Amino acid sequence: MLRSLSKIVLSASILSLSVASHAEELTVSAAASLTNAFKQIAQAFESSHPNDKIQFNFAASDVLVQQISQGAPVDVLATADEDSMDKAASKQLIDKTSRVQFAGNSLVLITPVDTKVAIKSLTELNNANVQKIAVGNPASVPAGRYTKDGLSKLKLWATVEPKAVYAQSVRQALDYVARSEVEAGFVYGTDALIMKDKVKVVLRVPLDESITYPTAIVSASTHKKLAGDFVRFLQSAEGQSILGRFGFTKP
Repeated sequence: MLRSLSKIVLSASILSLSVASHAEELTVSAAASLTNAFKQIAQAFESSHPNDKIQFNFAASDVLVQQISQGAPVDVLATADEDSMDKAASKQLIDKTSRVQFAGNSLVLITPVDTKVAIKSLTELNNANVQKIAVGNPASVPAGRYTKDGLSKLKLWATVEPKAVYAQSVRQALDYVARSEVEAGFVYGTDALIMKDKVKVVLRVPLDESITYPTAIVSASTHKKLAGDFVRFLQSAEGQSILGRFGFTKP
């Protein structure tokens, strides 16, 4: 009886070790604007992969690409624009065949919810009572590039640039507005949605190009199968439903 019990305990221990040995941790570097949605996506993904965990690294898209180029151990890259992913591709940092678009967004002008500065149009950003405007740094933040391109086409960038308070990510720009440190700011529609108690949307900024989010498996990934599963999950009905709840559109 004791011998049989020992065999059962030994078998359970071996099974436990086998399961643990197959457990993987997937590192996903994602644009800052994806923070809230991706955290929920991780919960859903992990429920179907109970032995695996997702570790996130959120930052401005260009910063993420730079980190990977410097050797950061990343399995999946998700950026807020095609330009950033193009840079990763040009440096051979991603598996180009795995690259897909999984979400869309919009660019909006926001103000603090309790502001006393009335802004109804982009041209009113030139008013003297609008002194500071939060903008993602166009050199590294996709939302900043979209802002600069959109306002340049409307011949308004020259008005906004001297008042710009550059942020290192779109979420930092959102925080500046939420804390009333600036009179207005440019962020994604999804960012405004998560802080609707602190900021209000004035208008949607017209753009010639659509805002799309691509993702791809990183070339140096050591968990390529699981990385592929995650990329496919983003495109699945469940993944798209979660993204939709946070205001993202289909690409």
